[in-house]
Amino acid sequence: MKRVTDCVKTVTSAASENRLVLTDISTTCQTEAELSVGKPWGKIWGVFSSTFFTILMAEMGDKTQLATMLMSAQSQSPWIVFAGAGAALVSTSLVGVLLGRWLSKHITPKTLNLLGGMLLVSISIMLFWDVLVNS
Repeated sequence: MKRVTDCVKTVTSAASENRLVLTDISTTCQTEAELSVGKPWGKIWGVFSSTFFTILMAEMGDKTQLATMLMSAQSQSPWIVFAGAGAALVSTSLVGVLLGRWLSKHITPKTLNLLGGMLLVSISIMLFWDVLVNS
């Protein structure tokens, strides 16, 4: 994508100086576009890395990690606990991905964001109410 962006900048600056003919524009951009076609790795790695680091930070120090730590310490079988916890996390992630895909086909992203926000606010209000009532 960077090469295509560079191509657009080059063409724009050359055109503003009136030193580029139409065939040069076509050849330059076609060459740059051919380099990026069929290589969506930038997008794939972008989605993968943002997902990985978001989930990593969300899961760090949460109940799942603490439960896994305790189970590993109690069982003295850390690799079996690792395999079981990994399989469980993969399974819950699969459910989340499949549900997210289904929802994205039936609900617009804007509505989905609104519903997600409303759900989180509702949960926060219920937790806050629980703290007030039980204190």
